[in-house]
Amino acid sequence: MSMTRCFVRGTKSTTLRNGNVGLGFLWRRWISSSEERSSRGKRFAALWGNGDYGRLGLGSLDSQWRPAFCSSFGGEGLRGIACGGAHTLFLTETGCVYATGLNDFGQLGISDDKSYTTEPVKVSGLPKEIIKIYAGYHHSSAVTVDGELYMWGKNSNGQLGLGKKAAKVVAVPNKVESLTGVTIKMAALGCEHSLAVTDKGEALSWGGGGSGRLGHGHEPSMLGFLRSTSEYTPRLIKKLEGFKVKTVAAGLLHSACIDENGSVFIFGERAVGKLGLGQTKNATTPSMISQLPLSEEVACGGYHTCVVTSDGELYTWGSNENGCLGIGCTDVSHLPERVQGPFLKHAVCQVSCGWKHTAAISGGHVYAWGWGGSHGTFSEDGHSSGGQLGQGSDVDYIEPTWVNLGKNVKALQVSCGFNHTGAILEHT
Repeated sequence: MSMTRCFVRGTKSTTLRNGNVGLGFLWRRWISSSEERSSRGKRFAALWGNGDYGRLGLGSLDSQWRPAFCSSFGGEGLRGIACGGAHTLFLTETGCVYATGLNDFGQLGISDDKSYTTEPVKVSGLPKEIIKIYAGYHHSSAVTVDGELYMWGKNSNGQLGLGKKAAKVVAVPNKVESLTGVTIKMAALGCEHSLAVTDKGEALSWGGGGSGRLGHGHEPSMLGFLRSTSEYTPRLIKKLEGFKVKTVAAGLLHSACIDENGSVFIFGERAVGKLGLGQTKNATTPSMISQLPLSEEVACGGYHTCVVTSDGELYTWGSNENGCLGIGCTDVSHLPERVQGPFLKHAVCQVSCGWKHTAAISGGHVYAWGWGGSHGTFSEDGHSSGGQLGQGSDVDYIEPTWVNLGKNVKALQVSCGFNHTGAILEHT
């Protein structure tokens, strides 16, 4: 007993008289290798970027210019992350949701009156196992194992889908009752609007409808005045009837979706206008983009859009401020343009857009590009608004740049917030 205790406490290896390594060294070596074996396959989170309001979940308000690891889940592994405006959601392997960061509109889903938290707090009021989580600029949502949709946070334009009489701020998760009997497969949250896809491939949208981002079109009232463009409960996007939608995305002022045949549709005045589709196209209802190959995934940022094709190619278009398109310049691209660089060698399997930065996973690695920070200068005082590219600075990058996440680590998911980034990783 005492001998074992001595071995564990020892800090230096002991060499025996016959030249063999001491038992203390071998004991520590065995413990180390056991820990390494037990951590293999375990999924955990890394975050970097602006640390204001504790959105990184690291126990402080400091920004991180390189990835830092969040381990505030009692040893439980993670299977999902969603970065919002200034908050972050985490999904554990047992289907529980945690939240950290700004809580000025109840977006953390905690019942107390904390304005922010610097460490992940378990979200209350979710009665069933959660399988998917989503974060908007000021609101959040979760999908249960049986396809029910819960939402919480800011509701100023009906973006929670809880009805016109619902409060403007909802601080705890509420089930979207109007969807009772409907199975939700996935959702997407933008700045002030939300979208969802049912198990039948129907696309729904609700919330603030400015710029046509809901896809319903501007309908005048009987007196000729423009109706409110807000929708307070989920509404079917009629222009997409006949198409089986499999995924949706929501940006600042535009939205997009992909159907089962790999066709991409986009709606929102700013987004469609930048595609040069002509005046005959109604920006307030979905328009198909014929210039793209068969596609699997779409992501919407502030004013840019990204698509991953069935062959793992990445295409981007729209506003290219700070190089967020990753095409080696800052020129606006009105049509989809393929992002090259490292993606010519390895296929892209996932992409995520922030306000003016982008991140993707390729070959198990995370790459990021675009807006690095507010001024493009490195800040050593921990208060820079940048760092979301994970390069040790807050300068901009106009091409995909590898993010160093350490050795023997594989990236499984990446999520871009307004100006922070998170990833789910796995030891290999």
